[in-house]
Amino acid sequence: MKIHRKRHKWGLPVRLLLVVAVPVALFFWMDANLRPVILSMAEAQARVMAVQAMNDAVFDVMRSGELYDDLMTVVLDESGHVSVMRANTVRMNELATTSALRVQHNLSEIAEAGISIPLGAALGSQLFAGSGPYITVKIVPVGAVSTEFMSEFSSAGINQTRHRIFLKMDTTVQMVIPTGTQTAHVSAHVPVAESIIVGEVPESFVDVANEDDMLNLLN
Repeated sequence: MKIHRKRHKWGLPVRLLLVVAVPVALFFWMDANLRPVILSMAEAQARVMAVQAMNDAVFDVMRSGELYDDLMTVVLDESGHVSVMRANTVRMNELATTSALRVQHNLSEIAEAGISIPLGAALGSQLFAGSGPYITVKIVPVGAVSTEFMSEFSSAGINQTRHRIFLKMDTTVQMVIPTGTQTAHVSAHVPVAESIIVGEVPESFVDVANEDDMLNLLN
């Protein structure tokens, strides 16, 4: 005697729906939870790489041995005191332009290589931090590199002043993954020249570190 089992006509479509729906739901869950983490990790690495690209660019340009006198001219008066400090704008503009072009070149090389982040690190697990499939994040430079020279004066002794010249560089990079993007602004201050300006030696000198020491000097 044969027993005929009745097959539900919806069995196969339901199984096919589950086969399609489960991976899709898993994908959207991972995208919603891992995308911010992946982009944040990529941004941290991109900032480090961009700053390194800026520093390397300036150092490559200055390998000829940039001197303080090439950028600034100190004019003394009849008594030998500093009267005027003139900037060599032509040389400074040349240095800024060449450095900016070199930064663009370095960032283009970073963009071609991209950043690889292991999926285990994105999951936040220390055990699997360096394991799992690697997710490639593309780094795209956005816009041109802007440059600006900045000066800093600081005390270097009783009658000495340290003058430092920095090249401030700003750029914007964008992290791109298949499911999203994130933009980061990166800045770097690279020292390009430094000099010690010596003044007159005072007959007396009192070093007052704070208000309490100043009050102790009062009778």
